[in-house]
Amino acid sequence: MKRFHVHVHVEDLARSIGFYTKLFGAEPTRVEGDYAKWMLEDPRINFAVSTRGRKAGIDHLGFQTDDPAELAELKARAESADMALLDEGETTCCYARSHKHWVTDPQGIAWEHFHTLGDIPVFSQGPQAGAAAACCTQAGAGAAASAQAPAPDAPTPRGKPVGIPVKASGSCC
Repeated sequence: MKRFHVHVHVEDLARSIGFYTKLFGAEPTRVEGDYAKWMLEDPRINFAVSTRGRKAGIDHLGFQTDDPAELAELKARAESADMALLDEGETTCCYARSHKHWVTDPQGIAWEHFHTLGDIPVFSQGPQAGAAAACCTQAGAGAAASAQAPAPDAPTPRGKPVGIPVKASGSCC
């Protein structure tokens, strides 16, 4: 079963944690100095907030899968729809180690498809063997898309690759 994922950048983490805790009627399942996440069952959602963005608002949407087969199904669906796809393979981001890929909708909204393998103690670690470089960095997204390593002075990780091209299509909808 898949879980809907929403990541929102916030200006005041403590205030946002208080608000969403009351709104959801549940404490976050993970809290860090710059990040909080709720893994809710009703509705089934992975909702995350962080202070890593340039401005407050929706950062990206996505689907978290319970198993690798579901992730492969999402990837096949994206490929069959001729969507531009950034496959990061195994990577780390948002205090987790995951297999993931990204697609971008026609408006430029990033969609993350991922299967979480485990927690890590930091927001992001260096690239895993065989993984695309520069998970979660603004400047690194272009590098990841062209399979180049990020510059050593790359910006602080922020949650999603940006600049994933959208393939043109001949029809609407």
